[in-house]
Amino acid sequence: MASQILVIVSFLAISCSLAAAGIEPGPLQDFCVADPTSSACLDPKLVKPDNFFSGGFHVPGNTSNPSGSSVTSASVAQIPGLNTLGLTLIRFDFAQGGLVTPHIHPRASEILTVLEGSLLVGFVSSFPENRLFSKVLEQGDVFVFPIGLAHFLSNAGNGAAAAIASLNSQNPGFIAIPSNIFGTNPPIGDDVLAKAYNVDKSIVEKLRAQFHS
Repeated sequence: MASQILVIVSFLAISCSLAAAGIEPGPLQDFCVADPTSSACLDPKLVKPDNFFSGGFHVPGNTSNPSGSSVTSASVAQIPGLNTLGLTLIRFDFAQGGLVTPHIHPRASEILTVLEGSLLVGFVSSFPENRLFSKVLEQGDVFVFPIGLAHFLSNAGNGAAAAIASLNSQNPGFIAIPSNIFGTNPPIGDDVLAKAYNVDKSIVEKLRAQFHS
């Protein structure tokens, strides 16, 4: 009896640790293809192979923008069959000097593989250490960004670069730190941001103008 109780306690401890790690609950059926007309699953009799498919992921994205980068998603919006499976796939493309701004995924960890070129990547641990974990990646290298930590990607080479990432949530969320602070609507008060960043209000106004054009 004591050994059975020990097994049960161990199982509950493992279950709790998995829940604390942010793993989404598993599906209760083979699949639940998203129905664009309702919040329910599509009738399984109407499901087709194309509900689990998305093409064109090999095509580089348009990087002719101020950040010099492009993000192409393969999420439940593009692949209805991903619904309830807890997965999102992302392709990144970079022009020379391109950047994916520091950002946070509040609901997912991310694993990244470099397809082409060189990338400088990194994430920052939480307060009070605020430790930067950064590395230059080459083709074929893999790097992990833990859930909820600010991270960035930057082209470190002399040509184009590309990478692919998988996130363990169908809705990982995306919080771009600069616009999340200076692009709010309504704006955060000048006094608050000036004191938070220890700068003059004119600097705050200049930064805010970048996101309220």
